[in-house]
Amino acid sequence: MKTALLIVCLFIYSHAVKPYALQFTGIKVEHTYSNGTKEKYLIERVINSKCLNISVSKESFTDQNIATNIPNECKKTIISTKGVIQGLYINDKIKTYSEIEVMNFIFTKTLKNPESYVLVDSRKKSWFDFKTIPSAVNVPYEDLKYDEDFEEDFNEAYKNLGIKVNENNKLDFSNAKTAVFFCNGPWCPISSKSIKYLTSIGYPTNKMIWYRGGMASWESLSLSVTKNLK
Repeated sequence: MKTALLIVCLFIYSHAVKPYALQFTGIKVEHTYSNGTKEKYLIERVINSKCLNISVSKESFTDQNIATNIPNECKKTIISTKGVIQGLYINDKIKTYSEIEVMNFIFTKTLKNPESYVLVDSRKKSWFDFKTIPSAVNVPYEDLKYDEDFEEDFNEAYKNLGIKVNENNKLDFSNAKTAVFFCNGPWCPISSKSIKYLTSIGYPTNKMIWYRGGMASWESLSLSVTKNLK
């Protein structure tokens, strides 16, 4: 009996998808745009075949070699803008995720139990519509604070987080979702501000996780993003 159980356990373990392998196997998700349109995506690391023979050496990364020998398909454009470089951790209660953990969160949590888990794009709707991580839900930082002129946006934001808004805007966190928050990159403070604000109003800290790298890190690794919603 013990031998049979061991064989079953080894079989399950050997066939389980390990987090680091998700970049190769991909994750099939359905993304909902802000206009309600749905589209299927495969989240994966997409490396152009022209880039496979570029050596990881100092010669490959000289300005002259990049300008003359590296195909455009193998280059990433980074736009520098205002912002403050964020620390690696918000505090000792909030976990910080890398891309591997984010992919594993999507695969093992949000896909299987969206009522309890959510990947949150904290940026404004215009950024979310431009491009985001497939399957992410838009909860702009601005919508977390009540404004009678934008009450519908406030209610939608808290609904997406699993927070019930009672009379007089009293908040019930009993069914709050476990959420991973991200924004534009390590220099973008919006996702960390969202986490800090939600902490201040009672959101359980053990249900909030920070993807510090955000879109800049996600795209730099050639991971799938959504189409521009024009």
